[in-house]
Amino acid sequence: MAAQPKVAKVEGKNKKDASFETADKEQQEAIEKIDEVQNEIDRLNEQASDEILKVEQKYNKLRQPFFQKRSEMIAKIPNFWVTAFVNHPQVSALLNDEDEEVFHFLTKVEVQEFDDIKSGYKITFHFKENEFFKNQTISKEFHLNETGEPSSISTPINWKNGKDLVKKYAAKGGSGDRKRNHEDQQPESFFSWFSDNSDAGVDELGEVIKDDIWPNPLQYYLASEMDEDHSGEEGDDGVDDDEDGDGVDEDDDEEDS
Repeated sequence: MAAQPKVAKVEGKNKKDASFETADKEQQEAIEKIDEVQNEIDRLNEQASDEILKVEQKYNKLRQPFFQKRSEMIAKIPNFWVTAFVNHPQVSALLNDEDEEVFHFLTKVEVQEFDDIKSGYKITFHFKENEFFKNQTISKEFHLNETGEPSSISTPINWKNGKDLVKKYAAKGGSGDRKRNHEDQQPESFFSWFSDNSDAGVDELGEVIKDDIWPNPLQYYLASEMDEDHSGEEGDDGVDDDEDGDGVDEDDDEEDS
């Protein structure tokens, strides 16, 4: 009789183990099915990426004649590009006074995305003859290799004697974060960014030019005029009832009399 409880206890344990085994098996089967579904989702994502890439390539080609036409119109406006860059908050933070002098000779900017788009892009700056360097064009290219590792290369700038802004501002100890601060620190030159290819992975300025300025530079060229218009409207709202401009309210005069 004493052996019976032990047998019952063993049987209960076997049932519990069996239920765990069943649960583990069901869980494993669910995981395998989820993995199969996830593989299908990944396959569709890859297919979507390929189709999106084809659409982007198509419309990049369609946009080219309009970019060319826009460049021809921009060429008729003096100081278009320097104004657009100075009005852009992020780019302006990297422009010191001498950079702005150089940018007054900037006649054309071009952004060219590579054929497969995902592999990178190229920014080209066109300059008329100037006192700073001999190059008529300088370019910076951004590349992604097959593993997605970023890199960049840029045109060597042929600076004229004593005009190398990169060396000049490096010698002055330009701020590492390249922020404009006339009181505390001398900012690095814009051309320090242009010539620096040490860490393309953290290069935000190229993306700003490609994705923000290049699609619609006119909005930044007109930004200063729009700010002036807004400030004028605010001034109108602040006009008081003193039409004579003598600083005395007519109602107060009547009450005093």
